[in-house]
Formats: sequence, C-alpha cells, structure tokens
Amino acid sequence: MGLLSVGTPLSWEETKKNAEKIKKHGIIQFINLYNNLKDRQRDTLKWGDEIEYTLVYLDHENKSARLLLKCSDILEALQEDENNNPGHNTSAWRMEYADYMIEGTPGQPFGGCLTQFNRVEDSMRTRREEVMAVLNANNEVAVCFAAFPRIGCPGFTEPICPASPALNPSSNSLYYPDRAIYPNHPRFKTLTRNIRLRRGKRQIINIPVFRDEKTPSPFYPDIPNDDGEGKMAIKPDHIYMDCQGFGMGCSCLQVTFQACNIQEARILYDQLAVMAPIMMALGAASPAFQGTLADIDCRWDVIAASVDDRTDEEQGLKPLKENKFKIPKSRYDCIDMYISESGKRYNDLPVNYDEQHKQMLLDAGVDELLAEHIAHLFIRDPISLFAEKLDLDDEVDTDHFENIQSTNWQSVRFKPPPPGSSIGWRVEFRPIEVQLTDFENAAYVVFIVLLTRVILSYKLNLLIPISKVEENMRNAVKRNAVLQGQFYFRKALTCSHQNEELMSIDTIINGKENGFPGLISMMRSYMESIDMDIDTGCTISQYLTFISKRASGKRKTMASWMRDYIRNHPDYKMDSHVSERIMYDLSVKCDGISRGEIGCEELFGTPKTKSVNVTMPKCKIVGDEVAKLTEKILTLENESLVKKVDDGPEGTDFDNRIGRAINVGLINTDGSVQM
Repeated sequence: MGLLSVGTPLSWEETKKNAEKIKKHGIIQFINLYNNLKDRQRDTLKWGDEIEYTLVYLDHENKSARLLLKCSDILEALQEDENNNPGHNTSAWRMEYADYMIEGTPGQPFGGCLTQFNRVEDSMRTRREEVMAVLNANNEVAVCFAAFPRIGCPGFTEPICPASPALNPSSNSLYYPDRAIYPNHPRFKTLTRNIRLRRGKRQIINIPVFRDEKTPSPFYPDIPNDDGEGKMAIKPDHIYMDCQGFGMGCSCLQVTFQACNIQEARILYDQLAVMAPIMMALGAASPAFQGTLADIDCRWDVIAASVDDRTDEEQGLKPLKENKFKIPKSRYDCIDMYISESGKRYNDLPVNYDEQHKQMLLDAGVDELLAEHIAHLFIRDPISLFAEKLDLDDEVDTDHFENIQSTNWQSVRFKPPPPGSSIGWRVEFRPIEVQLTDFENAAYVVFIVLLTRVILSYKLNLLIPISKVEENMRNAVKRNAVLQGQFYFRKALTCSHQNEELMSIDTIINGKENGFPGLISMMRSYMESIDMDIDTGCTISQYLTFISKRASGKRKTMASWMRDYIRNHPDYKMDSHVSERIMYDLSVKCDGISRGEIGCEELFGTPKTKSVNVTMPKCKIVGDEVAKLTEKILTLENESLVKKVDDGPEGTDFDNRIGRAINVGLINTDGSVQM
C-alpha cells in the first residue's frame, strides 16, 4: 500500500503546475531523512508479509461468480482489533485499489527467532478467517486470485455496474466501472484519472491470446461503446484492456524486511532484484484476463501497462518537446539500477535523471550511486496531490518524497525509515503472485526470508548485469516459463567475477548433478548449522520441498492448474473463452481448496505443518535481551565509551558478536544467540 494522505485532491492541471515544486521538496525531504538516519545501526531482523484477498460473490442460482464490491463496508469492522488494541492486534487490514480487494498483514512484524517461521501460515489462516467472518456465509467468499479471469467482462461486479466512458469520469474505461474502484479514499480515483490525463489517452494494454483449437483467427475482442480510441489501440490476436483497474485490480504477495543498517538494506535490495523474475515465474498464477485465456502466466506486464503514464514523447513516438526525457518503461516494472557498492559494476544500462536533482543530493553528502537512484525515481511526476499537503515542513515531513517513491512500483523497493519511528531501513520484495492457499503463500514468504539469511550468512553474490535481470523479467511472464524458460543466473555464488549463464528454474532452485548446487541445498545446509526445534524444522522442510517440486514441475503453478481446469471444463468450447459457468465452478473449487475442504495434490501435495501463530516465551526473552544489549552498545557509542570485551580465542569483541547475531537474525529457539 502506498502513501495514503487524505485531503482535497487537485485536478491534473493543478498537479502538473506543482510537479517541479513537489519534486524539489521531495529531494530535500529525502536528504534530511538520509542525513538524520544514515548512521543508524543494529536494527534487528523484523519482517512481514502482505496478502491481497479478492472478495467474490457466488450467485448460486444463476451459476455466476462476480467481484464483490464490499471492502468499504467491512474494513471498519476488520480494523476494530487494531484500533482497540494497538501494538497487540493479531492482524492489520488496509484498503486496496479496488472495492473487491482487501490487504491483510500480521498485526505485528515477525522477528529473528527461528520459530517465527512457524507462525506465518497460521497468521495467514487467521486473516482469512477474519475476512470470512464479516462476509455472508451463504454466497460471499475471499479467494486469493492473482487475477480474476473475468475482470472487465459485462456484469463482472456485484452489484452489477454498467461501464462506458460517459459513466466513468475517472477511468474513462469501456469495460471497468469507476464504482469498482475503492470509494472511501480519494487516492485511487485520483491516480486513475491523473495517470490517464497525463498520458493524454486511455491505457493501452494488449496481451497475447492463448490460441486453442477453435480460437477465432484473427482474434479480436469486443469493444462496447467504442469512441474510436479502442479500435485504434487493439492488436489482432491480443486481449485488450484500457484502464488502471485491470492491473491494480490484481492481487499480489509482498514481503518486507528490516535490515540492520542502510548498507545491508542496499545489499539486499540488489541481491533480491536478481531473484524477482525467478520468484515471479515460480509463483505464476494469472493465465486469463477479460474472460479470455492468455498466452502469459503472470500479471506483471498487465499492471505495468495499466499505470503507464508516459506521453508519446516519453515513449519515443514523438520528438521531445513538452517533456524532458525518453523513458524506456512504465513506472511499474523491474528496477533500473543496483544501489550497493558491490552492484555498481553490474549497472550496464543508462539511467536518466535531472542533473539538478542529482547535484542537490551529492552536495548534501549522498553518495553518487544512491544519488542517481533517487534522482532517477524523480524523473516521474507526482500523480496524486492534495491541496492540504502542498506546503510542508521539510525537516519533519516526507509526504513529497513518498509521493514519488510510492508511485515507482518496482520489483524491489528500498525504503528509508519513517521519521520519528522505531522502524529501520527496509527492503520490500514485490513480484510474487498471491497463491491460492495459506500453505503456498507461507512457503513463498519463508523461502524468500530464509534466502536473505543465507545471502548474508554465506556472503553470497547473486548479481548479474542489470540488462540480464531485465531480460529475465521479460521471460518470466511467459506461459509455463517455470518449466520452459531459461534465465541468466550466476554459476558461482561466492566469487566476485562475472560468470552468469542461462539456466532453468529447476537448476537454479534444485541444482544439477556435478554442477550448480541450487539454492535449496544451500538453504538446507544453513538450517542444519543452526539449532532448531522439531516443529519449525518440519514446517520449513515442507515449504522447501514444495518450492523444489514447483521448480521441477512435480507441482503445478496456479497458472498451469487454472488453465488446465478451464480447458477441461465441460462448458469450455476450445475457443479461449472463460464463460460465466466456468468462472463460477472455478471459484467454488478455489474457495473449497483455500478453506482446506478440498485437497489438490497436483498444486501443493498433502502438507501437514504445525504452524502456530504464537511467539515462544524464550524468543520474547532473548529478543528483549538483545534489544537491551543493542541499546547499551548504542549508548556507549554515543558517549564514545565503547569498551571491547574479549570473547575467547578469536578475540571477537562483544559489540561485533551481538551485531552479527542481529545482522543475520540467528536467534535460537532455546533462547541462545547463534554465532
């Protein structure tokens, strides 16, 4: 969820008039934040996930499944625990772009104690139950659809809302009604309107159709109420969509980590950027859009096009006249550059930025690499401004910085600490598609969190040229990329020289005989080196086995499973069309699977984890002890009285011993600190 300032939204004309002012003050706000917090050290590992649930209305009488516009009605009830018990709430709930979506997170972040991995799945189960409890049990459900297959089809919402440009002042869409956008916060409709107005026309989203035996050739989608724009935009043999809701109305699974300091955050940002396309293909879950099977498996390109606010000049379709830059891609895409010192040599693509912005950052003491990253983000205009937020105190406010930062929706996000908070430098991992069940979602979350610990502990180097990461992202969205795709990855992960080659995801995850060892083997080796209770070890092992089997093809991705279900349905005509009856039966099936009432071995096997969302007393005790020790160290440093304490034969000082434990999050379940 991005910046949620509240106020009176400005028109695009007023927003455009204030754009340079906002960007200048956003840079100043980052500089102030950076200089205040750049030396912050020893934040402990904390992390959390975000799941976006899709609300679905099951019309049992007419055998139809529609997107339920009800988030605005149930959000207040879901937030009661957080409002009444702040700091102790089990879950936290937030609005999302569409009124049929809702975002759930753990009420409090998970910590460094190893048993925290065993809390995730039960936390997700609790969140699902909380949503279901405020819905009508007869015909309303929450299903984790990454992309609802019939989004944009006539009557796809409940209540049914007609769609036409005349009825949709924000989106101007032929298909997607403005009523589907979350109505109780001005951010979402303002973004929708201003992105469209900035680019000067509706969004153009064309994705290749999956050609089946009876798919029309050439295939052209219906264009109802067309005012001429749609006919000009469509491509033959492509599914056409025309507004932000088609992308931002999809759902994802995100993970955010707190690093121990800014340097570690920059390292993790770079290392995880390489993993973004791998994890996206591994979790592919979006095989259909606009009631039509697509020849892609992921939602990424649809979202990128849905928020693409570039003008014809910025896209290179016309000579630059009104705009400053040609911009290669949408503001929603993979990262454009690494930001750690070790990643600098792999930045083989040029990035554009305003020289004045970069110089402001350099003059304030920001290093060149980070200055380029921030300045590059600021080539984008603010696209949502509120009258009450124009004039702010740059010493204490960061709204102008976050305005730009939070609307650069990239595969990985580098996040400074909020001013005046106890939160540290963070990294947000964004490309994973939401999975159908709590087990699957927990497996992906634990996998990526555990991988960060392996990277830091073994000092792995996953970096490849940024151009090859870009190429990997383009390949990751393709149909069955998890099995058929080839991705650039390093052959040796502990050396500094460049040595990448094309690999399958099976090889990257599972390795190959007498060759690349695979990430899973490194993670299992890491687990064996650490004391772990039986339940946590069993749970993590099941997650890693599941990920391993997804990579090898022994377990289907959601995209493959859903595509097969649709194609094998009695109502399917082999013409790529996903009918209302197919959508209804698919939704009922997915609801049963996600509740645990129906098994689905081909998707995830028959797991039996012992996940319990409880922090063990010893974990809390040791966490408190580490916090006190860290505070003591910081106090001593502030007084320039750091006392080195001999720690045995190696002479490791007390400061570094605790620092390393905090750094990689190795706190055992028995209350000891693993060194």
